[in-house]
Amino acid sequence: MADELTATDLAADETLADWRYLLNTIVATYRAPSLTEAAAFVTAVAALAAEGGSDVDVDLRPPGVVRVGLPAPDLVVPGGSVALARATSDRAAGDGLVAVPSQARLEEIAIDVLDMAAVKPFWQAALAYEDDGADAIVDPLRLGPSVWFQPMDALRPERNHIHIDITVPHDVADQRVADVVAAGGTIRYRRDRAFTVLADREGNEVCICTWLDRG
Repeated sequence: MADELTATDLAADETLADWRYLLNTIVATYRAPSLTEAAAFVTAVAALAAEGGSDVDVDLRPPGVVRVGLPAPDLVVPGGSVALARATSDRAAGDGLVAVPSQARLEEIAIDVLDMAAVKPFWQAALAYEDDGADAIVDPLRLGPSVWFQPMDALRPERNHIHIDITVPHDVADQRVADVVAAGGTIRYRRDRAFTVLADREGNEVCICTWLDRG
């Protein structure tokens, strides 16, 4: 079994250059020459995960895009995920897939609430999600984005009550923020490298997030 790595270790490890730490997960995105070859790669990754007894999320899309996600809670990549990440990268290289690490991302929906206990059941019922036992609800099939509830002392009239959090690789976050500003966005708030809140021309907000400075 491989040794566990911190998120910082992962970012510095050139042998894991396909992978990016997002939010309690590491992600690699690949492009295959065809959907058929991408599907064969997915089958291979599933076999590797079963052999190593590791958990894995795999998403396959045409024309040949594969996204692989491995658990990495609390800024630590467990040894099982490290081993499977290396095996997945080796298989991808052997199969002629091209890694596109800049395209890794994770979306969440954030809802401002005054009374979480009153609001959460509404969204849980509407989405057929499960309560995570804390401040979020999650898709039991692990397909849709999680929804988390941000407690507020008072709702802010200058913004919508719902916004999107997009966690991106730490090494593309600055460029993503710059692209959003160039597209008409305004930076409303930045907390170190952890997240930047931006608004469109009508005040709708998005938060570009990374794993950095989360402590």
